[in-house]
Amino acid sequence: MTSQWISLLAPAAQDRLTLLLNHVLSRESVAMERLRPHQGATVLVELKGWPALLPVPPALALQITPAGLLERLEAVPEQPSLRVQLDASNPAAMALGALTGERPKVEIQGDAGLATDMNWLMQNLRWDIEDDLAKLMGPAPAHELARWGRAIAAAGAKLAQSVAAINPMGSNGSGRASR
Repeated sequence: MTSQWISLLAPAAQDRLTLLLNHVLSRESVAMERLRPHQGATVLVELKGWPALLPVPPALALQITPAGLLERLEAVPEQPSLRVQLDASNPAAMALGALTGERPKVEIQGDAGLATDMNWLMQNLRWDIEDDLAKLMGPAPAHELARWGRAIAAAGAKLAQSVAAINPMGSNGSGRASR
């Protein structure tokens, strides 16, 4: 049953993620310029180390368009130009890291030139949520909402780090964290 839900929801979620990535890329012309020479190249994004208890999300297959944007592919290419593997051993920490702008651990394999440009994109591009909110509600409310969002994300990240640092069984086997 769970796999049926994933197979139904994953394409829609991947389409929305692709739209978000293209939105971020289109805001920076230099980003699109870096991708244009790689038009037609395929990128496969996979989650590595995903917890066995959770249903595994499908890989995201993308192709670079002539405009320097991304298009989601229905089928996963056998030999992608680039394979990007994100460390997903702790999905909650990964999600919180995304909110706080922290890059996950990444392994990249494939075309060296494309890998260099993708690495540059991952290091230099960030979604300016505040700017997008300002277009909807004006600069002052957007600034305040973004400030609240950053505070909540930072608190969540701190909580996740604290929880991750706790050894659930402790050194004495009592179930209490050791200090």
